[in-house]
Amino acid sequence: MDKRFAVLIDADNVSDKYIKPLLDEISNDGVITYKRIYGDWTRPALSSWKQVLLNYSITPIQQYNYTQGKNSTDSAMIIDAMDILHSGSVDGFAIVSSDSDFTRLAARLRESGMYVVGMGEKKTPNPFIAACNRFVYLENLGQTQQADAPKQDEGEAAVSVKVIRNTIGTIIDEISDDDGWANLSEVGNILLKRYPSFDVRSYGFTKLTPFIKSLGMFELYSVPSEKGNVRVMYVRRKT
Repeated sequence: MDKRFAVLIDADNVSDKYIKPLLDEISNDGVITYKRIYGDWTRPALSSWKQVLLNYSITPIQQYNYTQGKNSTDSAMIIDAMDILHSGSVDGFAIVSSDSDFTRLAARLRESGMYVVGMGEKKTPNPFIAACNRFVYLENLGQTQQADAPKQDEGEAAVSVKVIRNTIGTIIDEISDDDGWANLSEVGNILLKRYPSFDVRSYGFTKLTPFIKSLGMFELYSVPSEKGNVRVMYVRRKT
């Protein structure tokens, strides 16, 4: 069963250009249950976020900076994280920030049995990195996705075959074994997390396997499952 994740984003420390690749990265680990982003949305500097939040269904949490020079966003994220923790509705957290103030939060969540993924820029202090189960540098994300990502105003229904093909290739690169093979069912599950409207019938097919074959970039092979009456399919990039 997929892990359920809460993704909490510090808007003061993250660029909106990273949103798609960081959500894609978490989708490799499980299902995103909460998507919240924190900041003072009355500030003109955050106005560019509006369309991104709509496109990816991220809930903005308003937090005023009550005192000059103090960041109230940190406190709001920490309070929400603890509320979500005690709700028992998730198995892990992704804390998206380059701020060391979240070091204790990450450690506290791990003490409670949560799987914690930290995400921040390479300037992130080491204590926060060490407090997470896994830490991902945002600069390393999305390098193969940016050019072929759908435009923000196109919507998911307009995702082209080219984008889907390249996304499948990216997923295979991320989850494959040393020989480049990935479980086709797992690839399909992750693809659906990244593009919830994806349906092979939209491209003239009834099954995922023939759709993958039609893309011309991949090879497949199958092995009998433990039950014997079902075959498990694997896929990799053509060499």
